[in-house]
Amino acid sequence: MSARTGLPARGWGALVAAEARMVARDTSGLVVPLLLPPLILVMVGTTAPDLPPEVLGDRSVVEVVGLPIACATVLALVGMVNVPSFVATYRRSGVLRRLGVTPAGPAPVLLAQGIVGVAQVAAGIGVAFGVAAVAFGAGIPAAPWAALGGLVLATAAFFALGAAVAALAPTANAAIAAGVVLFFGTGMLGGMFGDPRALPGPLAGIGRVLPYGATAEVLGTAWRGVAPDPGAVAGLAVTVLVGAGVAVRFFRWT
Repeated sequence: MSARTGLPARGWGALVAAEARMVARDTSGLVVPLLLPPLILVMVGTTAPDLPPEVLGDRSVVEVVGLPIACATVLALVGMVNVPSFVATYRRSGVLRRLGVTPAGPAPVLLAQGIVGVAQVAAGIGVAFGVAAVAFGAGIPAAPWAALGGLVLATAAFFALGAAVAALAPTANAAIAAGVVLFFGTGMLGGMFGDPRALPGPLAGIGRVLPYGATAEVLGTAWRGVAPDPGAVAGLAVTVLVGAGVAVRFFRWT
């Protein structure tokens, strides 16, 4: 089935608003990406892990560790769990099939869901940064453009993985299960539960190039104003290409 995009320009606002209302009805999917990152910040800020100066530079542990992990958490939950579950639901329930026979086609719904997902990411990161600034005195990154570029690349990586999940998962429950497994798997290796350098050598190396750990690395170094590990940047870029390739190859409209 072809994916036409003949939606009139005036209809985009209504479509995005409709998708936003659908997301707002999913209480857990909406609230968890907003509340879990601040909890992570509080845990990091109050326990204050003893990190060497070469890791922190002249910034605080909340800025170098807490905020990057919080951002990675928001991206992972929205990109790999929330958005794929909606897309899988639409396909399973026949929404995409029915839209396929309309002038608009099904593609605008997917794009609108992606726009709403990016808005969720912005809201979650905004809440996390607000908590970090008010409660812990966090400032802006020393390299703001590097932080912005890293955030854009990380968003593309997590949403590409989510697109692959949506393409392969037959049902919404399967999409949620796969997304949660990816979330905890990459998070465990990337620093969600503690310093990833404490992991055995091969696991620590893998965690640095997977999306969660790579995002934490790129944003953490941006807060310090130093160059990120090239492997982390390459890992995010490869994730974008692989995830998008899988999604394009295997996505079904029905």
